[in-house]
Amino acid sequence: MIGLVLRRLGQGVPTLLAVVAVSFFLMRLAPGGPFDLERPLSPAAMENLRKVYGLDRPLIVQFGSYLASLIRGDLGPSFSFRDMTVAGLIGRGLPVSATLGVLALAVSCCLGIGLGCAAALRRGGWIDRAIGLSAALTLSLPSFVVAPLLQIAFGLTLRWLPLSGWEDGDPRHLVLPVATLALPQVGALARLTRASLGEVLRTQPIRTMRAFGLPPGRVVRHALRGALLPVVAYLGPLAAALLTGSVVVETIFGLPGIGRYFVEGALNRDYTLVMGVVLLVAALVIVLNLAADLACAWLDPRLRTDA
Repeated sequence: MIGLVLRRLGQGVPTLLAVVAVSFFLMRLAPGGPFDLERPLSPAAMENLRKVYGLDRPLIVQFGSYLASLIRGDLGPSFSFRDMTVAGLIGRGLPVSATLGVLALAVSCCLGIGLGCAAALRRGGWIDRAIGLSAALTLSLPSFVVAPLLQIAFGLTLRWLPLSGWEDGDPRHLVLPVATLALPQVGALARLTRASLGEVLRTQPIRTMRAFGLPPGRVVRHALRGALLPVVAYLGPLAAALLTGSVVVETIFGLPGIGRYFVEGALNRDYTLVMGVVLLVAALVIVLNLAADLACAWLDPRLRTDA
């Protein structure tokens, strides 16, 4: 386990540095700038602003200064949200995105793995076909189609749930965004679980257990330990994507998460805000992939390379 952690961390640091470098130079090379307003500033005012934020220096010097700030834990000020730091904006939006992500991940895992197991145990039956059709349907519908449909059905027609907004203490505002985020992942996890569990159930050890008359529930529990390996590996990047929020979902439902801040930062050429969100997402992907690798090693002792 220790060797696996050290190896993944050794790969993660250069990966994170490469993501920061590519994102930094792509943002600077994109047309426009953070101070290109609808009412243009005078050349003198524009030059002063560029000098204050260090944008008048060569790109390589700016990149070195940004890396030095990152080492100190400083993500810099926001260019579009005046008097706000990037860390403050992320701290404000991350709880919203994390709440949505955790709830969507829990719903996806419970429903997706459960439906996948039901389909694998009744392979070829009507339950298997119904689950397969539903999974294909949820995977084919993008979130910008699912979200308005849910709003029309449960917000405008039935008037059961609010259409948008965010209010602390009112869980009804979370139902539609969580459902929109979770539906495609339920289909993906159901198909992945069905394929993996179906393959494990056909292996020789499981056949031997059945031949010795072990109860079906115990056989399925043994099979699930091996069948969940690809599912757990898939949960690493999935959890990072859900925890950092969906840009489309947060925009449609008017939620103040980091996905919405990312969109506003990209439109306003807010270099530091976009870089802060990209850095957060990259770090979460690396950490959650490491957690998924450790979970896979726990499920399958053959993956414990330091043994």
